[in-house]
Formats: sequence, C-alpha cells, structure tokens
Amino acid sequence: MSENQKNLNLNLKIWRQAGNSEKGVFETYPIKNVSTEASFLEMMDQLNEELIGQKKDPVAFDHDCREGICGTCGFVIDGSAHGPLKKTTVCQLHMRNFEDGATLTLEPWRAEAFPVIKDLVVDRSALDRIISAGGYISVDAGSAPDGNTISIPKPDADEAFDNATCIGCGACVASCKNASAMLFTSAKVTHLGLLPQGQIEQSERVLNMVAQHDIEGFGSCTTTGACEAACPKGISLAAISNLNRDLLKAQLTAKSLPSSQSDVV
Repeated sequence: MSENQKNLNLNLKIWRQAGNSEKGVFETYPIKNVSTEASFLEMMDQLNEELIGQKKDPVAFDHDCREGICGTCGFVIDGSAHGPLKKTTVCQLHMRNFEDGATLTLEPWRAEAFPVIKDLVVDRSALDRIISAGGYISVDAGSAPDGNTISIPKPDADEAFDNATCIGCGACVASCKNASAMLFTSAKVTHLGLLPQGQIEQSERVLNMVAQHDIEGFGSCTTTGACEAACPKGISLAAISNLNRDLLKAQLTAKSLPSSQSDVV
C-alpha cells in the first residue's frame, strides 16, 4: 500500500455462530473504503452498518472502553490473538497496519472454558471465578492509610505493578496450545503476593486460585511462551515462575500442618 492511500478494500472471513450449542461457519464479507485512520473495531462498526442496511444479522463482538484498558474486547485475527501488533489490544489496532486487498480471518477465543455466546463473543466468566477464589486481601476497615506508611522495596513494587496491569482479556488462553490461563492466574497471584497487604492470604490464595483454574477446564502450562507473546500488557513468564514457587511452598506448608489446620488451608 502506498503512503498516499487513505482507504482500503478488504475481504473479511468471519466466524459466525449463533450459540455454543450451534455449529459455526466462516462467512466472507467484502468491505470497501475503510479509512486507514480507523481502528479495527471502527471498521467492524462500518461492516455492521452495511449488514444492517442489507437486513442481515450484524457480527457480534465484545467492546467497551476502546482504550485498551478494560479487557472486554478480543478475538483472533489471522491466527494471532488481538492481531499482528505486539502489546496492542484489538480495539487499539488501526487499519493502517493492513494491506489493501487483504483477506483477514477473524475467530473467537478458542477454549473449552470460553464457550461461544455468539460469533466473536465468548463467555470469559471463568476468569472472574478464578479471581473470586483468591483475589482479595485482608485489611482493616477505615480511611485509606498514608502512602508512605508501609515501606515496600522498589523492585517488589515495580514487579507488583507490572503484573497488576493484566486486564483479563483472555488472549493468553487463546494463544496457548493447551488453552491454559496460567499467565492470567499467576499475574493475579504475583501482584497481590508481593505486597505486604496481600501476604496474609498468600498460601490460601495460590492454592484456591490454581484449584479453580483447573476446575474451570483450562489446560496445563507447558511454558512455551505463546501467552507472553500474545499478552497486550506484556506480562512476563516470570509470573508463572513466581506462582510455581508459591504453590510448592503452600503445598508443603499444608502437608506439614495437623489435619484440622490443613483442611482450613
């Protein structure tokens, strides 16, 4: 595409599926005069306006803030979760990154734990249930303490913040050959466990969240790194190493306790 070209003509090969119990198929839609300044989701809006004008069913896809911070959007573009750009959500992906005349294949996140609701929309509530299993801390009620009351080493604070940037979009699951959510789970375990406020439940948290991960039907982690490569926030595989360390420590601690106490843990 030349630098002077302002519009694209594309073919969109999109997965259409009425629901999880229905069979899905790819359908191809030509779309013309797409501005290179448009975001990918704005291009999808343009397609849906055309489909509605033709009395056809618009393509369902998740979106909310469209600023790359809420984790609501996400689907696979040409085999890559969120598309071809690193550390970019699909809502922040712009059409200037695609060639005129290209055929783009759009699919939902593929995972047993993410049943298809419709078209490109999947049910990601399994991630919410992992959070509910251990994503909390015990603190005294009352007004917020002064920011400098509790000293936290800067390396710990930085690592906690890096892991807290996880938006829970599910790209790590979609990119993993085992459909594992371990990068997501480890980011939540790590960012709370590194801070003093989160260490009270540290053992309980990692045991419960990993157990819920498995209950939801996510696969095992084999540390191929596909999750890190697909993560729009660049969460490191080091988080999984942190989780494995905390999990082993919690398991050993639980085994060393009397049965009445270990049942509580």
